[in-house]
Order: sequence, then C-alpha cells, then structure tokens
Amino acid sequence: MNYSNIAKDTIKKEIDSINYILSNFNENIFNDIVNLILSTKGRVVITGMGKSGHIGKKIAATLASTGTPSFFMHPAEAFHGDLGMLTADDILLAISNSGESEEIVKLIPIIKKMNIILIGMTGNLNSTLSKYSDYCLDISIKEEACPLGLAPMSSTTVTLVMGDALASALMVAKNFKPENFALFHPGGSLGRKLLTRVKDIMHSRNLPIVGVDSSFQEVITKMTSGKLGLCIVMENDNIKGLITDGDLRRTLQRTDKIRFDLSAQEMMTKNPKVIHENKMAVDAEAYMIENKIKELLVVDDNEKLVGIVQLFDTGSIF
Repeated sequence: MNYSNIAKDTIKKEIDSINYILSNFNENIFNDIVNLILSTKGRVVITGMGKSGHIGKKIAATLASTGTPSFFMHPAEAFHGDLGMLTADDILLAISNSGESEEIVKLIPIIKKMNIILIGMTGNLNSTLSKYSDYCLDISIKEEACPLGLAPMSSTTVTLVMGDALASALMVAKNFKPENFALFHPGGSLGRKLLTRVKDIMHSRNLPIVGVDSSFQEVITKMTSGKLGLCIVMENDNIKGLITDGDLRRTLQRTDKIRFDLSAQEMMTKNPKVIHENKMAVDAEAYMIENKIKELLVVDDNEKLVGIVQLFDTGSIF
C-alpha cells in the first residue's frame, strides 16, 4: 500500500477546507469581532469540548502571547466552579463544530444571564450556538480529511486557522512589535534574541587599543594580550581603524617593507564598521553577515568607542 497517497489526500482535503472557509469569509462579522475585542476591558475566554477544546487551548495561548489577554475554560469544569473566573467585562468565544455540543449549549443561558458577550465559532450556522451568539464565525467544511469521515481533521484545522487569523488581526491593530512579543517570552531563546542588545554582549574591558604610530611589535603584543584577534587603532579618542589577523597577513603579502618597520596606520583597515550600543544583538549579527565581517566596533551617542562585538558573541546567546 502506498501510504504517501493517503497522506497527500489528507493534506489536499485540509487545504480545500481552508480555501472553503476563505470563500465563505464574512469580512463585516470578522471586523466587528476584532473591534469588539479591541474595545473590551476584560479577557477573551475560550471554551470548547473534546478536539475543539484542544484547539481552543492553542488559540488562547496564541492570543495571550500576542497581546490579547486570554485563557481557556473547560466547559464541563465551568459547572463546578470555573464560571467564577468570568467577569461581565469578558468575552466568551465558544467553539463547537456542530454547534450542538451539550456542554456548550448548557453554558449559553448562564452566559447570557451574566451579560457576557458570546462569540460562536461553528461549522453549523443553523445550530443553537450560532442562534444565540452575538457574533458567529463560520468554520464550516465540505468534508473531514479522515478516511472514515469521522475523526475531526479538516474541522480542527480550519478552527485553528480562524483563530490564527483573529490573533494576526489583533496584533496588527495593536501595533504589536517584536519587543512586545519578547516580553512575554523572556525564558526561551527567542526572548533572549529579541531582548538582547549589543551592550549586553559586547567586550568593553581592556580593549586592545593602539595608536596610529604603534609599531608592528606593539600591535602583535596588544593583539595577543587582548585575545580578540584584533587591535583598534585610535588617535585622540577617535577611531581611526581596525587591525585583524587578516589585515596583518594581507599587509605582509603586499609589501616588501620589513615588518618591524610597519606602523599600525599602514596595516589598519580605515573607517571600520560601527554599531550603536543600544542596537539589538540580532541586528548586529545581520549587519556582520551582510558585510561579511566578524566584528563591529561599538559606539555610544557621542560616537565614542565603548566596546566591540564579534559574530560568535551574537551566536552564542541564541
């Protein structure tokens, strides 16, 4: 049996389902829901039973991590105290493909009594959930991708897609930026990447600095003690150039001058690349890769040297 054909058929059916909800997409209702969430003082509470609940948990997590306070409430647990988590300022987003899930339907009169706005997400616009929702998102499909037509596959996929669409719209509306995202993800590598600035990883102590007239021997001595594989050439606190191991090799190759007669000025690369200390580390990394270099001199607001950052510094933190 060619199992890959089954896999490709499943994928195709799910793609077709996404295209189907796109063709039935109601822009007015979607825009109204986004504006409603933007104006609410409460949270977006998501509920759903079974597979819809699993997808609901992911949607709630996505909303919460992208600037929209949200959490998941299990519909069965709601009748045993969890309804106390809701306030009149909240919005309840209830997910049910059939729109007739018993646990969801039983919640509706209580939600109405609490004056909480109800948003339905269902594949049946003639269902109880759709009828009593203040707003309803259509996630109907033509067929499940399941070979038996029983297990939720296409239906859960389109539900997730609609949730992501909602999160994306809210992110843009709130002008949610990478640094905002990083604040909610400080523990992972992504958070470190988005929060780390050049000044956090630069070398700033005992920088290997030489003068323009420093001798070859002085440059070698300073480069060795600095352990960065380079020397910064300065004159009156101004950056004049940079000498790397590569600069030394290229200088010795292109001149017949006795190496001990060479000065720093003759070996340095003039106008080396610099970056401000408050720039993001990821920007420094991209700048070095773009310019095919391995180091950047770091400057402050007054364009004064405060450190040096190297390519392996940015890589080590991620």
